[in-house]
Amino acid sequence: MEQASASTARPPKVSPDVAGGVLVAGVGNLFLGDDGFGPEVVRRLAGPDGLPPRVQVVDYGIRGMHLAYDLLNGYDALVLVDTYPGGGPPGEVTVLEITAEHLDTGEFDAHGMNPVSVLANLDQLGGTLPVTYLVGCTPAGIEEGIGLSEAVCAAVPDAIEAVHRLIRRLLPPEPTETVPSAAPRRS
Repeated sequence: MEQASASTARPPKVSPDVAGGVLVAGVGNLFLGDDGFGPEVVRRLAGPDGLPPRVQVVDYGIRGMHLAYDLLNGYDALVLVDTYPGGGPPGEVTVLEITAEHLDTGEFDAHGMNPVSVLANLDQLGGTLPVTYLVGCTPAGIEEGIGLSEAVCAAVPDAIEAVHRLIRRLLPPEPTETVPSAAPRRS
């Protein structure tokens, strides 16, 4: 997960009715090649295919402070989507559960995005780490430039499916409303 210093994304819109749900957070810098993986995945997830109402999808880019403050809204789960130097070939998608034991304490940069530091310092803001997963992709390169490499671009649909699987596992099915049957008519 790379730290960057600029973003052109809009501020996140967090509606109070999703608290207790799942926050899907795309992180990364669009101007550093494959580091734009997270923002691209959440851009496609936010499309018209529809996610459950208790899922909030946000492109945080490199705005770590916004992610930290949004996590104070009381989400039950967080799904981070980001590059992940997992050692596999470029484009390999990895899903990891992240717990507090996995996080080092790091200096929090209010103007950058280092997800590990954001999550490790959440308690200093009065929050707690929700159940957290990373849907990561091994980058081919994170040099200056706009656009994903061919391998990482090809991995975006796999990452989207991984996010959908996590959402199905993290959110209980919505209760179905039962309509009472009409009382029999008496003649």
